[in-house]
Amino acid sequence: MSTDYNYDDKGQFFPYFILTLSGLVLVPLTYSTFAPSKRPGLSKIPLLKDSTYKPPNGDLIDAARRRQAKRERRLKRFTSIIVGWVLFAYMVYLIATAAENVEGKIWDPYDILGISTSASEKAIKSHYRKLSLKFHPDKIRPTENQTVDMLNLHFSELTKAYKALTDEEIRNNFVQFGHPDGKQAFSIGIALPVWIVSEGGSYYVLAVYGLLFGILLPYTVGRWWYGTKKHTRDGVLMESAGSLFRIYDENTDEKKLVSILTVGEEMKHVTGGKREKEWIGSEEATIERKIREAGVPERELAALQELDGWQRRACGLLWAYLYRVDLGSEKLENAKLDVAPAAVALNKSFHAISLAYSNTLPILASMSLNQSLVQAIAPDYSPLLQLPNFTNEIVAAVEQDGGKNHWTVQRFMACPDDKRRKLCVGQKLLSEKEYEQAIYFAKNLPALSIEDAFFKVMGEKYITPSSLVQFVVKCRIIPPGSKAPVIDPKDLLDEDPEETDVDALLGRKSSRPSQSKTGEEVPTTPLAHAPFYPRAYAPSWQILLADAKQAKMIVPPQAITSFEKSTDNFAVQTFKMQFQAPPQPGEYTFVMHCISDSYLGVDTRRSVKLVISDPSKVEKIIEEDEISEPDEDSIVGQMNAMRGGASVGKKKAVKSHDSSEEEESDTEGEQAVEESETDTDTDTDEE
Repeated sequence: MSTDYNYDDKGQFFPYFILTLSGLVLVPLTYSTFAPSKRPGLSKIPLLKDSTYKPPNGDLIDAARRRQAKRERRLKRFTSIIVGWVLFAYMVYLIATAAENVEGKIWDPYDILGISTSASEKAIKSHYRKLSLKFHPDKIRPTENQTVDMLNLHFSELTKAYKALTDEEIRNNFVQFGHPDGKQAFSIGIALPVWIVSEGGSYYVLAVYGLLFGILLPYTVGRWWYGTKKHTRDGVLMESAGSLFRIYDENTDEKKLVSILTVGEEMKHVTGGKREKEWIGSEEATIERKIREAGVPERELAALQELDGWQRRACGLLWAYLYRVDLGSEKLENAKLDVAPAAVALNKSFHAISLAYSNTLPILASMSLNQSLVQAIAPDYSPLLQLPNFTNEIVAAVEQDGGKNHWTVQRFMACPDDKRRKLCVGQKLLSEKEYEQAIYFAKNLPALSIEDAFFKVMGEKYITPSSLVQFVVKCRIIPPGSKAPVIDPKDLLDEDPEETDVDALLGRKSSRPSQSKTGEEVPTTPLAHAPFYPRAYAPSWQILLADAKQAKMIVPPQAITSFEKSTDNFAVQTFKMQFQAPPQPGEYTFVMHCISDSYLGVDTRRSVKLVISDPSKVEKIIEEDEISEPDEDSIVGQMNAMRGGASVGKKKAVKSHDSSEEEESDTEGEQAVEESETDTDTDTDEE
């Protein structure tokens, strides 16, 4: 059998080639685009109950959000998918409607004769006689579209098919080789469209394949690979992460961090880069003049003077955003709104770098600055500015102390309603409608209240050196001004999971639950109320343990992004963090920080004590507990007897040589019990 490789001069196989390639690309691309994400997207997170409040320049903020939503829709990918499936459908159409190529078909005598495969030899002969009378060249005349050669060829095929079914030798050739003439040569056509393989189009063959496999495919793969390596896990450019790493300082606070974030390349894209020439000196001067008139402290202005170029512009825009300064220009306002999300992304990258160094100050600074960026409130300013319609003048009227002791929303809502109205409602203050808007959001502000926090070792009564410790946090959402019901003591207990629950034993479900036991979607908190932030933002909390003396992080932050139970009924939520206990017995005092990444004034700081027991004392206590048997008349004693155990009416005495040693042993036992009671005391003291 010979083979002949040539071009598909009829374009018969080209649709199959395109169909296969497009299918290999479209199926995974479509699935990755439309498959449900394991992590809830922003579109699936409920909104905080709506209100009629609109911040100043609300139209520009809404436009910035629409621009971001347009980017997130990935129009290029969706367009590519639509075009690809249209091409896929067209190739299917070409295959379905293509004219049959005799050379490419499998030779079938039954199909040629138009007879059933179950027909007998007698029926085949009878059918062939009828066809002979109808299609014999001597019996039929050619039409306009036929020639004598075509008629002869057709009758020859009929005769060959008849002999393949009746003649023994020809039939053997057909059975063995699929053709009555024996082995046949076949050709493999290279799948190219007709216009390429037509006369004079041979030069296009190398051009098409060279473009496809020499340029387009390497470019696509290289761009994908470079794109995966271009950004970090936090979504910032690798170059930006490197700049933040080099400029990291363990003494960084929130205000210093604002200047640090301007080194990111994302800031350059907003305020410079290809549009560097669009920024003229008068616009830069406008930014600095506006923020100076807004009362920005000299420290921030001095830090601004130390920068130049696009970093100086970015820093000025960032301070203008944090102080809610109206720059008086649509171009500058759009740049101010675009610089805030870039700062949030860079801040998350700086936070990841800070975690690697374990220094508490920059870690807390990055968390605190994230709150300020989401709420558009400058560091060290009042949390009351989160409330709708609240300005610096309203805050000053409420606090009445010159800003020395800022009020939280909880403190504001703890005041009686008549006192609140007296403080912030009136001439040059809030109107009744504006006041109701502020109170509405205050009552829906998700404040996480820590009800209890303690350490434990799964399945053990005592914590021993180097054991795997769980830090259990019991909390619930209590909005400001709400009266939460008294907690059931059972809700503050933490029962060990069953031995068959491997995920719970390994701590996989302890910190970030994704679904309930019934498989239902876990309720999540609403999107953050951030009217000045030009993006939709999902709030979360982070819990970490730190050593206050060394200013070091002991246990990395654990993010809380969802809750197992509904937060509308003040249900107690449980979160756990696992770490290895210190190698030496003793008492260790840590500081627990529970910090929101979206709201100011709702953070919790609490001292927690971890008691590591001496293993020798623990063994002694356990031995004394084991030799203590229940009374024979008690239910426990009867059950023990049924199991074959001994039942005695009193505690077994430890063998000793004299009474003095026995008394000394009893005293040591009492001391051990007292020490054990102290060891298990892991209650926390709130600061």
